[in-house]
Amino acid sequence: MFTHIPANVLTENRASKHMATGTINKTAVDGTHPGTADKMLWDDKIKGFGLKVTPSGAKTYLFQYRIGGRGAKTRRFTIGKHGALTAEKARREADRVHILVRQGIDPQAEKQDRQRKAIDLAFSGYADRFVDDCLKVRWKRSHKDGESLLRLYAKPVLGSKPLPDITRADIRAVLAPARRKVATCRNLFAVLRRLFRWAVSEGDLDVSPMVGVEPPALPQKRDRFLTDEELGIVWRGTEEMGFPFAPLFRLLIITGQRVEEVAGLDWSELNRARAMWSLPADRAKNGEASEVPLSDLAIAQLDALAKTKKDRWPKSGFVFTTTGETTVSGFSRAKRRLDTEAAKLAAGEDDPIMIAPWRLHDLRRTLATGMQRLGVRFEVTEAILNHVSGSKSGVAGVYQRHDWAPEKRAALAAWANHIQALLTKVDETNVVPIAVARG
Repeated sequence: MFTHIPANVLTENRASKHMATGTINKTAVDGTHPGTADKMLWDDKIKGFGLKVTPSGAKTYLFQYRIGGRGAKTRRFTIGKHGALTAEKARREADRVHILVRQGIDPQAEKQDRQRKAIDLAFSGYADRFVDDCLKVRWKRSHKDGESLLRLYAKPVLGSKPLPDITRADIRAVLAPARRKVATCRNLFAVLRRLFRWAVSEGDLDVSPMVGVEPPALPQKRDRFLTDEELGIVWRGTEEMGFPFAPLFRLLIITGQRVEEVAGLDWSELNRARAMWSLPADRAKNGEASEVPLSDLAIAQLDALAKTKKDRWPKSGFVFTTTGETTVSGFSRAKRRLDTEAAKLAAGEDDPIMIAPWRLHDLRRTLATGMQRLGVRFEVTEAILNHVSGSKSGVAGVYQRHDWAPEKRAALAAWANHIQALLTKVDETNVVPIAVARG
């Protein structure tokens, strides 16, 4: 069937009886059988595109070319084996290689470059580089969260897939497991979008696969806060828990600081003489250092933890640790236990109540709501919570540099008195505003 010897075949091979020309397609490939020596079938449409059939029956697609004119050495580029490639896919690759050769590009070098990029741009490794070179520099306050989201959601799906091969369908597959967790899904989307934007800015990617992907819906705003009765019951529920979560949960209630900030508390941040907790910027979620005055109630909790003389605290080391090397973990399990203990106490009240579901973060809203009732200025509450929104944002944040230190101390002292009154069932602080807070 294939008897014509093409002009593009090397001169030394023109006499070979093991060569033929024709259109390389499925029928031709299936009809080319092995002989006693290698057989070649050259395509009659794409110059240089060929099929080699060995005596063992192995069939390999290749492309024969020269770079540098007629006097240059003839080279062969292996496209792939039949079976792993169909004849049609091999033809498309041959057409691509043919274009490269016409442009003076060596397909061997181009293949090596693609293989190198496939390694350098493999998602898992690239994500690690992104965390080190971008997130840790620009997202100091939340780079650990971003790193965790990439590890839990993105890497299992994308693995070693090169960045240029990642599609919008891949992005949807990464986001799918997090869809039910609205806030998590939005954070994951933000981290992925930042990663691919960075890849584009670094010249490693032409277009981000996030283009055209709709961001997840906004989470519903929470308005849950604990009532005075609930707060008193929760506090008493911690008494059944012991170290480390009983004092940790109490400090969350007393100070209104974020869970990860209290959990990571180091003795070096605390000053008993000044009754002050100096939260460093690199531990604050928003990257802003904060001074948190310690009420007598807070100091009492820390005194009990210090395990030294009452007026002396350790100079370093984690406050909440069971290993001495790492901060405490297992908040979900501890919170479930607290819910159980609180439910028992609530059921045993003279007038039993049902405590609605709540989260640890709701304790910050509880403090803010309680301080509003105590007459604390909004700016003071924002300063205690270390918020950069509201009174500290925009132009106001630039020109208004008062740190509200005296007002914060007075407000947190009033809040501590309010808590103690709840525990003794005598609460007058919620109806008598603190004068200093009105400044």
